[in-house]
Amino acid sequence: MRSATFSIVACDPVRREWGVAIASRFLAIGALSAWAEAEVGAVATQSFINAAHGEEGLRLLAGGTSADAALDLLLAGDEGRDLRQLGIVDAVGRSATYTGSRCMDWAGGRTGDGYAAQGNMLVSAATLDALVSEYESRAGEPLGDRLLAAMEAGQAAGGDRRGQQSAVLRVMREGGGYGGASVVMDLRVDDHARPLVELRRLRGLHELYFGRTPESRWLAVDAELRAELRERLRALGHDGGDLAADLFAWAGVENLEERVRGADRIDPVVLTEIRKATAG
Repeated sequence: MRSATFSIVACDPVRREWGVAIASRFLAIGALSAWAEAEVGAVATQSFINAAHGEEGLRLLAGGTSADAALDLLLAGDEGRDLRQLGIVDAVGRSATYTGSRCMDWAGGRTGDGYAAQGNMLVSAATLDALVSEYESRAGEPLGDRLLAAMEAGQAAGGDRRGQQSAVLRVMREGGGYGGASVVMDLRVDDHARPLVELRRLRGLHELYFGRTPESRWLAVDAELRAELRERLRALGHDGGDLAADLFAWAGVENLEERVRGADRIDPVVLTEIRKATAG
């Protein structure tokens, strides 16, 4: 099945993050087309998807092959290369994009410093132009936010001419995710009338549960706030007598445990959620 799709793969060498974002009129595009690995690179494979290009592409990059060389090797053994589209970024930010001669219009790609963007069966080239412009304008922001904003700009400029169905946002950093995992985020919308809108909502939830408030913004828990926390936690069924333990138990239920470290200081996000949970 042809995948009418637009995507971007990118590397942030400062934060040591690699990521891929894709949107398509194709069911569950993230399952087949989005590939990324920390300290290795990222691959987007689309248009008559050859999913093996993702796994093999990462294997080549992990062995030190450059993005350009990996692209050549993948296509050399692919009899369907004229129907394929690929974007690759390697461990040091070199990028490559490929659009087969038989990809349906509008189809093409762009490369720049640390990224490759590509799309097929698009309304026009304006989709990629807007995507690239937005991505480049957000230099210095976290990679996930740059990728999502770029995809939204591409959609606003026309997107896939067949419509919308699915989207994915995947970012990797060594030890940068929950519990020290390398998956910073892997958010997928498999079937939705407005998948990038839904992906934006999921990004907000991800920030709530797994975001990290700078230490400078954490609040000291003085006697007044300690009393408030005890009262609110008691109302929520956590009244074991040890504030730190009660706070951690409640946070675990709410999937906020990564935002709690004892009870001498509190993440303002956690405080806001406790107050919301006990409002009224």
